[in-house]
Amino acid sequence: MKVNVDLENERAKCDFNVEELTNYLDEGADETRNRKYIENKVLSVEGILDKVPEEYLSYKDRYENAIRKSVLLFKVLREIQDSKQTQMEKVRSSFRHTVQTAVFKDNSPFSVHLSMFIPAILGQCNDVQREYWLPKAQNMEIIGTYAQTELGHGTFIRGLETTATYDPVTEEFILHSPTLTSYKWWPGNLGHTVNYCVVMAQLYSNGKHCGIQPFMVQLRDEETHEPLKGIKLGEIGVKLGLNTVNNGFLGFHQHRIPRDRMLMKNAQVLRDGTFIASPNSKLTYGTMVFVRVCIVNNMANQLAKAVTIAVRYSAIRRQSQLKPHEPEPQILDYVTQQHKLFIAIASSHAFSSAAKWLWNMFDKVNKELAQGKLDNLAELHSVACCLKVISSSDAAVMVERCRLACGGHGYMLSSNLPQIYGVVTPASTYEGENTVLLLQTARALVKAWKQSSKGEVVAPTMKYLVEKKPLQKWNNDIDGIIEGFRRVAARKLAAAVGSVEKHVGAGFSQEEAWNKASVQLIAVSEAHGRVIIMSAFKAEVERTASSLSAPVRRVLEQLVELYVLYWTLEKLGDLLLFTGISETDVHEIQQRYEDLLEKIRPNAVGLVDAYDFRDEILNSALGSYDGRVYERLMEEALKSPLNAQPVNDSFHKYLKPFMQGKL
Repeated sequence: MKVNVDLENERAKCDFNVEELTNYLDEGADETRNRKYIENKVLSVEGILDKVPEEYLSYKDRYENAIRKSVLLFKVLREIQDSKQTQMEKVRSSFRHTVQTAVFKDNSPFSVHLSMFIPAILGQCNDVQREYWLPKAQNMEIIGTYAQTELGHGTFIRGLETTATYDPVTEEFILHSPTLTSYKWWPGNLGHTVNYCVVMAQLYSNGKHCGIQPFMVQLRDEETHEPLKGIKLGEIGVKLGLNTVNNGFLGFHQHRIPRDRMLMKNAQVLRDGTFIASPNSKLTYGTMVFVRVCIVNNMANQLAKAVTIAVRYSAIRRQSQLKPHEPEPQILDYVTQQHKLFIAIASSHAFSSAAKWLWNMFDKVNKELAQGKLDNLAELHSVACCLKVISSSDAAVMVERCRLACGGHGYMLSSNLPQIYGVVTPASTYEGENTVLLLQTARALVKAWKQSSKGEVVAPTMKYLVEKKPLQKWNNDIDGIIEGFRRVAARKLAAAVGSVEKHVGAGFSQEEAWNKASVQLIAVSEAHGRVIIMSAFKAEVERTASSLSAPVRRVLEQLVELYVLYWTLEKLGDLLLFTGISETDVHEIQQRYEDLLEKIRPNAVGLVDAYDFRDEILNSALGSYDGRVYERLMEEALKSPLNAQPVNDSFHKYLKPFMQGKL
């Protein structure tokens, strides 16, 4: 293909092996080959890519087209996937597999079936139930979703209103939605796609409330797809993004299901209605923790796509003059543009490293749970909460920054940046609203503080928070800066605990005191999360350093340093307040940061090329490998149905009479 000369020149400047960095991201050359093989197989399927951009279809047609493509995608993936892998192994090995985004700009109406329904079966069913339901779900004999959030309650799970009342006479649960606000609202794929659902409901048995429990509920007839008696469901309407996911609503009117439809791995209801409680109520939320782990990885991939588009466009777009009487420079030469974009490259790598680290923690805790050990579950939950928050909130900000960095052309849907933003930004509210999740992490951190004061053992990721270290002399190297961030988190925690205790001492209840100090508490959790991400990113690069060539190792170390320095400059207020950093240190860090932008600049296109996104996956007129930006923008414009005829019918119907005064 003919490649834009500016992109050719950028690639010639790159001083590291792009393929080696790609293999590093994929965790091995074999994994890169496997990913490419899957992409080739999927994208060669006839009809799987849209000939007419989906944004020109009606809302109904977009959904029906997405169903058609979902079937094609599932069939081809089923043919080529390793049948020996477990479901969890498949998820982990697919961390860098993004081919589905070539098929769906707005995600698939099968997405929650794969990401939540099957994991719920794996994590919540007992052995007998799993043997029955798992093959059906994996073979798509049934299609399911996960219904927890309601119209009136989301992150506050204890407030859910849907009830499941056990009838020992018939050995059935009676599902009921007592109010409009108790209708399930938001579950992906629920509207018209699925016929089964894992429903979270308030269990009542023998007149007693037994907490939130999961139930397997058939929603539609397996032959006709008609809703069953006592079930009302539909689709919730147009959203900012994810409009092919088919989010739905669900209400019950005295709908009965058999006793064995309660998922009974962790808690059980016996035939006579006796309730046997779970050893830990948090076990019911295992599916949510799993999804939060996946969100961190997904944010890394989505951000990588956005910054690939923005960096390539910035290498091609020329604008203004740095020096009089000289040609317009590439906008990537402006330091402000580098400041906008290079942190997105570093952040995608940081989130990827954090996702791997978090997955290993999740896998370890899962194995412990299988042995009945619950010791590390709370720590996993608190870490997953704050990492989900930081990755989703930072990704949303940086994807939008990538769009703005592309000027007016970034506003075009053909850039794909608005769609990527529409996919990323809802992650700040789904699977736990971000502020609420930060407060959940804060509860764990405050608990650790109190445990430490009693001489009790504190979870490994929280130990640094309770160590009574004197103020150290500031050290401007990476380890010293990360240590400075640890001190910030520790001192913020001490201050927040002090505020809570002060409010309690003034006569407020514990809950009121917590609310009054909540702004400080979420700041503690964010600071803690940033410490974890910085530490995981640096540790991952150090762990793999010996297997990398010097140039690739150098560029990864530059990204680690950029990530740390960027957030140092962003959080100067905290560092000046809680550490020994001086004005001289700040000036040095600012200079190092600017020098680092200059060092990374020649490798910018190489860094985004290393993500190895095919043009079909980027779906962008601005970000294609060949750099034919202006040609592609015009090609996409000509696909508009309004360009199918030189004179639109509205001229004769409305404009001409109006312009001639014949209203």
